Amino acid sequence: MAIERTFAIIKPDAVEKNLAGAILAHIEKAGFAIKGSKRVHLTLAQAQGFYAEHSARGFFGELCTFMSRGPVFVLALESENAILKWRETMGATDPAQAADGTIRKLFGASKGETATHGSDSPGAAARELSYFFAAYELL
Repeated sequence: MAIERTFAIIKPDAVEKNLAGAILAHIEKAGFAIKGSKRVHLTLAQAQGFYAEHSARGFFGELCTFMSRGPVFVLALESENAILKWRETMGATDPAQAADGTIRKLFGASKGETATHGSDSPGAAARELSYFFAAYELL
């Protein structure tokens, strides 16, 4: 398998609960190299731009308000098969349905407050990484 890069967010709910360090430790223990990291506080407009593909869905407004309510950590993660591996490391969107030991099972509170986000495809990873990182930041 080839080395792949994916995008991740430690969401406002996890940052508010001071869980970023524990989540970062979980990421490194899972074998990811953290190739980029920033702590940012998204504006509502930035959140709307990032989640634009979901603009027609009923949860769009609530999601964007949530993502702009406090700081987040945006991450560029690298490993073999990183996209699938990160999604497995996070666990199911609903923490109650997530496998034991996954980030969402350990740190997620609900389907709306899942502690983390991850790209779901190579195209999404490329788009999401470039939304937050300039190419020179991820050499």
